Amino acid sequence: MESVQAIIQDAPGPRREPTQKRSRERVERMLAVASDLIAEKGSDALRMGEVAQKAGVSIGSLYQFFPDKSAIIRALADRYQKESEACIAEALASVKDKDALEKAFSALVDTYYGIFLAEPVMRDIWSGTQADKGLRELELAHSRANAGMLLEVLMRLRPDENPVALETSAFLIWQLGEATMRLAVSVDRAEGDRLVTAYKRMALGELSRG
Repeated sequence: MESVQAIIQDAPGPRREPTQKRSRERVERMLAVASDLIAEKGSDALRMGEVAQKAGVSIGSLYQFFPDKSAIIRALADRYQKESEACIAEALASVKDKDALEKAFSALVDTYYGIFLAEPVMRDIWSGTQADKGLRELELAHSRANAGMLLEVLMRLRPDENPVALETSAFLIWQLGEATMRLAVSVDRAEGDRLVTAYKRMALGELSRG
């Protein structure tokens, strides 16, 4: 199973990681500008020259860290996903029984949906996942990481079940969750809410077995 870090290293992301404080601040500024531009115009309209100009850096400096706009988009996507993983880890850390798992999972779905609705950058990036091989692989790697955290809980709560079957269920639950969020934000809000509610009902049905 390929790790998230391996996916990031293999994808055409940043040319090198900044080590000095000034370089890190410059990269943060570039990403912040890119995020604002995506929120305003969408990722399709993102231009490297405009990012450099608004970030107050030379185009050469921008290319030093990001070889193309796909690298910028993947860096932003990875950042959102890492924040998501931290949230999931915190929510699942204290789960000791089935009721606590159902409550934590339901709250996570609501939180994630809220983020999708509130963050146009995240919504724009992940709406284009299927058209970008690197983003597809990144999403898949993060889904496996998230599923791994859920699997640990399921194995504690259902120790007699087949671990391969549990792993399959956990992975499918997270991957379907990603697909549900993309679908929910692509339709009107009322229908989106119904889709998320239906997903929660199906996922909780699977999680509450045993």
